[in-house]
Amino acid sequence: MRQITLLLWFFTGAGIAQAQIKPVVVNIDAAITHQTIRNFGASDAWSCQYVGNWPDVKKQQMANWLFGMDTTAGGQPQGIGLSMWRFNIGAGSAQQGNASGIKDEWRRAESFLEKDSTWNWKRQAGQLWFLQAAKASGVQQFLAFLNSPPVQLTKNGKAFASGGNCNIDPAKYSALAAYLVQVLNGVYTSAGILFNYISPVNEPQWDWSDGGQEGCPYTNEQISGLVRSISSTFADKGLSTKILLPEAGQINYLYEKGDKPGKGEQTNTFFDPHSTGYLGNLPQVQHSIAAHSYFTTSPYNKAVQMREKLAAGIANITGLEYWQSEYCILGDNAGEINGSKKDLGMEAALYLAGVIHNDLAVANAAAWQYWLAISPYDYKDGLIYIDKNKTDGQYHDSKMLWAMGNYSRFIRPGARRVQVTVSDSAALGKNLLISAYKNIDNTISIVVVNNSAAAVDITLHCRHAKLSRVRSYTTSDQGSLAPGNTDITVTNSIRIPARAVVTLAGKS
Repeated sequence: MRQITLLLWFFTGAGIAQAQIKPVVVNIDAAITHQTIRNFGASDAWSCQYVGNWPDVKKQQMANWLFGMDTTAGGQPQGIGLSMWRFNIGAGSAQQGNASGIKDEWRRAESFLEKDSTWNWKRQAGQLWFLQAAKASGVQQFLAFLNSPPVQLTKNGKAFASGGNCNIDPAKYSALAAYLVQVLNGVYTSAGILFNYISPVNEPQWDWSDGGQEGCPYTNEQISGLVRSISSTFADKGLSTKILLPEAGQINYLYEKGDKPGKGEQTNTFFDPHSTGYLGNLPQVQHSIAAHSYFTTSPYNKAVQMREKLAAGIANITGLEYWQSEYCILGDNAGEINGSKKDLGMEAALYLAGVIHNDLAVANAAAWQYWLAISPYDYKDGLIYIDKNKTDGQYHDSKMLWAMGNYSRFIRPGARRVQVTVSDSAALGKNLLISAYKNIDNTISIVVVNNSAAAVDITLHCRHAKLSRVRSYTTSDQGSLAPGNTDITVTNSIRIPARAVVTLAGKS
């Protein structure tokens, strides 16, 4: 077998003449595999309820960007090929209007359940349009999630909590389970979409009492009780939909007690057979544990250490997978980047690519899902940005969309991450990030994130796979998944531009 060596000339200065040239050797071994990749996704909250009713040509273009796998005659990808779509099951705050207590009507959400307890499958029509557009584009995985139980079942009649307390009484768990059965069956009957997964709890560590959006806190004990009830009801009704939990607000709540009593150490709580909250033996529960990467991505060294702890804790549970199920750039991130003010360019895109890399290559995430697919806000929270207009407006793609596409389009469900080692990784740090994946069709995708201000020259070789017909796809200031020359000769030098995310896709 040939050993694949990835030789990189890393320029640390502003120009070649002044820079010190340092060779970096990266070994890729296709025989050493890690996690299986299940999906890359994003959610329809909250804009799709309106954008799904925009003019056809505009909403179809946005759907093409998110789901499309077509290319032009010249090889230019038309979309990022998401393989998972997340659907927000609203709690009914939109029907309540101003009385909901949620000031921003764009953060209210409709419910299929009306005030008079009748079911209306014409509700959430804009979201259903995107759901069906995803299916038409070839998306095969769908997840429905709740930020709050429907207002008919909450303690205070609102879609957000009071005093940081769980907003549903345990006596109503069975009613919520029955409600979910109705929603899943109703969407399947009316729209033809069968949800593979249901996520009944979202960021249970937070108080959700300020009326900023729909939300409901839970303790681990409450989550266990709720999930047992849902699992039992699903089994009785013959539903195949799996329950994903607990979508922790930060990754550290999966492996440590943290600062929220009764809401931490969730990996062991739900999947250690010796735990009183054990749920891993329930057939309706997905054998994965989900968390969000918020507020744990900076500084870089700390982000890596936290993901190493996360991976070690999950590895102690046989067969358990980790899903990163929600992220966008929030907070000040230790001064590295601020989440306020939208950024359509490469600064936000490079930061996002670094988060995806560490979640996949360090935390061993089997799934990676973004938060707002479409945003009307002046934050770094969207892949696509729109005017805050309910019926029509301008829309723009971002480099974050296409940087995510460097992963989602080329790493398909069922792919295995393969071993990559860099000889001088300590010196390189976050300036050069490389991961590699072998798809089930025997294609290999190598994703290179070059954060530096200088180009990198690489030479590819491979162990346990002979790489051929390689083509590059570059997201940078100059292009978005811009295709390079066809059939790169891997024995020659390949240049990775400065401040770029590059996917090298080829046959093995």
